[in-house]
Parts: sequence; C-alpha cells; structure tokens
Amino acid sequence: MSGIKFLLDTNVAIGILKAYPSAIAFLATEQLEFENCAISQITRMELLSYPNLEAEEEQTIQNLLANLLVLKLDEKIEQEAIAFRRNHNVKLPDAIIAATAKVYGLRLLTLDRQLQAKFSI
Repeated sequence: MSGIKFLLDTNVAIGILKAYPSAIAFLATEQLEFENCAISQITRMELLSYPNLEAEEEQTIQNLLANLLVLKLDEKIEQEAIAFRRNHNVKLPDAIIAATAKVYGLRLLTLDRQLQAKFSI
C-alpha cells in the first residue's frame, strides 16, 4: 500500500466519473493522482450497483476502478464501522468508508459536509 494517502468517498468517485466541477476542483486543490488514492470495497459496490447502469457507463466505472486500489473489509473495519454508526448516527455505507480510512490511516476525501464534520476530516 506504499504511497496511498487518500481514500475517495463514493461521492468523489461519482464526481470524477461525471466530471462534476465541484469534484474536479476539489481534486485539483488536493493535487491528487490516482497512484496515491484508494477506495473502499463499499464504494466499488455502490458504483457498480447503480440502477439502470448502461454498458458504456459500467465500462467507464471499470476504467476508474482499474486505476485505484480497492481496500477490502475486514474485522477491524467492521468494528470501527459499528462504533462510528453507534456514536454518530450515520448510514452504514458512510460508517464503513470512514472506518476504512481510519483503519488504514488514510485521509478520507468526501464532498459530504456532514461526514467531514462528524469525523473531523
């Protein structure tokens, strides 16, 4: 995992895929490169399970995923996610993504202001 510094939240990944100006500006400000970014297994699942996903959209997602390290869930992440969800009343996917960042010592990059505030990101 050498060189990985950031965990991208699902909303940032979607912003990249759809070229949303807010996501692109956010990434430019952080001077990110895919080589130093990872995503949670949950983000991969959220991206690939989007309803009515067309073949071209799925290929675009697969291209992005091919450039990012996907961090799989384990017992440490599970325990952190349980604690986050109990203490902060957030959705389970958000708790898992935040827990993944914490367990791996990565900075979580999210466009979700509430998530930023709850986890001091």
